[in-house]
Amino acid sequence: MPKMKTNSGAKKRFTLTGTGKIKRKHAYKSHILTKKTKKQKRNLTHVTLVDGSNLRSVREMLLLR
Repeated sequence: MPKMKTNSGAKKRFTLTGTGKIKRKHAYKSHILTKKTKKQKRNLTHVTLVDGSNLRSVREMLLLR
């Protein structure tokens, strides 16, 4: 049986922490930034963890079982 392939989009978007949790970046920070307030843009800068409801699908994309 051939090797399983990781989802290349997920590979670029998620990283693992030392304890095995999955980090992600916030959306809406790439363009059309002129209409967003400084506070909005600053809060979108921070990295956060993947929510529990999405954790299973992200782990499957990254082939973490």
